[in-house]
Amino acid sequence: MCFIHVLLNALDMREKGKEATIVIEGAAVKLVQELEQESCPLHALYVKAKEAGLIDGVCKACSAKLGALDAVKASGLPLLDDMSGHPSMAAYMDRGYTIITF
Repeated sequence: MCFIHVLLNALDMREKGKEATIVIEGAAVKLVQELEQESCPLHALYVKAKEAGLIDGVCKACSAKLGALDAVKASGLPLLDDMSGHPSMAAYMDRGYTIITF
């Protein structure tokens, strides 16, 4: 599961004094339901990142299209939709972020 790299790198960056944020986009939105389960191998890392405020949100359009909207809403993660239902990467760039995709 490649999402472990997202979590590990965001946590590592934060621990090293770098600013980082996670935007869950595309097919990854379907992982939220699994990550919320204590039985998921990545649950502890996910919770650590979530509690650290590293997860900025989840794409609303992808969540709706891929049948994950209810699970994302139940997770309490913000839904991002400022660009026709999707999160705007330009908005993150305007805030000084470098976009890294996994």
